[in-house]
Amino acid sequence: MPKKPRQPFSEVAATASDPRWEKLIRRQSELYQRSDDIRSPFARDYTRILHSMAYRRLKHKTQVFYNIENDHICTRMEHVAHVESVSSTIANTLGLNTELTKAIAIGHDLGHAPFGHHGETILTALCKRYISEDSSFWHEKNGLRFVDCVELLADNYNTYRNLDLTYAVRDGIISHCGEVDDNGLKPREELIVLEEEFKKAGQFSPATWEGCVVKLSDKIAYVGRDIEDAMQLGFLDEEAKNLLRKMARANDQNAINTTVIMHNLIIDVCQNSSPECGICLSDKFMKQLNTIKQFNYDKIYFNPRFEAFKKYSELVLTQLFETLYATYEGKHSFDSLRAIRSYYPMLVSSFEKWLSRYCDAGIIPNGDLQNEAFQCENVKIYGKLETKEIYAQAIIDFIAGMTDRFAVQLFNEQISY
Repeated sequence: MPKKPRQPFSEVAATASDPRWEKLIRRQSELYQRSDDIRSPFARDYTRILHSMAYRRLKHKTQVFYNIENDHICTRMEHVAHVESVSSTIANTLGLNTELTKAIAIGHDLGHAPFGHHGETILTALCKRYISEDSSFWHEKNGLRFVDCVELLADNYNTYRNLDLTYAVRDGIISHCGEVDDNGLKPREELIVLEEEFKKAGQFSPATWEGCVVKLSDKIAYVGRDIEDAMQLGFLDEEAKNLLRKMARANDQNAINTTVIMHNLIIDVCQNSSPECGICLSDKFMKQLNTIKQFNYDKIYFNPRFEAFKKYSELVLTQLFETLYATYEGKHSFDSLRAIRSYYPMLVSSFEKWLSRYCDAGIIPNGDLQNEAFQCENVKIYGKLETKEIYAQAIIDFIAGMTDRFAVQLFNEQISY
């Protein structure tokens, strides 16, 4: 049997021996308890995310390529599974807390909008126009918003409450930005107020080593898988394929596919990381990773073939927003929505149900919607819909939670007569 490698991070892992342990496992409010529960706080976070609707919807959200009819194209859910696989392998080898690592990984992309990163661009434009010039939409912070304020899960009595995840998992979600090219990732010491102090993606390092592992693993996972999809869909010409072969074999002449490249990157992280140097790749493999990432931008993400997709997704999301925004009448908005329900029954009924969970019960009409509201004992983030900005945020949240498929269905409803 191969010799078990040393675990250089075992003394700095997020465990009960960490002086910050109680703060890392702190929740915004106490969860219901089961006397026979055998899970750790982070394992419990993992299963809460796994059972959430936000996680289920990832299976129909674009990773890079909008292709809801092709079962072999990577979706956001598959990407999350890749990140969980890469990060848990690294964490286990280094001696870190794998339960925390897996919980961050499975939840790190819950904040993604439909239509991938272009969906973020569209929602940012809507935020700036209808909420404030200073507002923007970025999925890392939206992920924190969703797990803190939006996503609900039933308790033992079938009452729906907020997820109330631990600080360490919430921190890993908002700080995971995979676009940052820093090597030698080290956690920050200060446990900041996440929802207040994070102003942009990648602003702060994660607070745990486990969060740092997920942050690097995110990039390792997506650069390889995106290439596989691009090749399958014919995005790469022969010149690009030849360039890719050269990059793939820069550090391993036997590397023939992205799986081999990912394996080499994982092993390199495990061999080179230490508490002194941080979570890192060797210089040659970091250079290879960044070279492949740049290749993806040049040949895939900025490919002219995406232009039609960008225009279509902008039309879909903007039209959905504007149709709903036009119904704003303060606390009487439910009446205004009812007036157009016959034209757009699926859009209106789903948005009414959405609002009923997050508005004060006093403005919700009697009947099924009020029954829905009484089932939810969560933070009422939209209050009584006092301002247009609050209503705009409600619509943004509603759209951000959609799958690509559902957004398209609602759009098609608007153009059908």
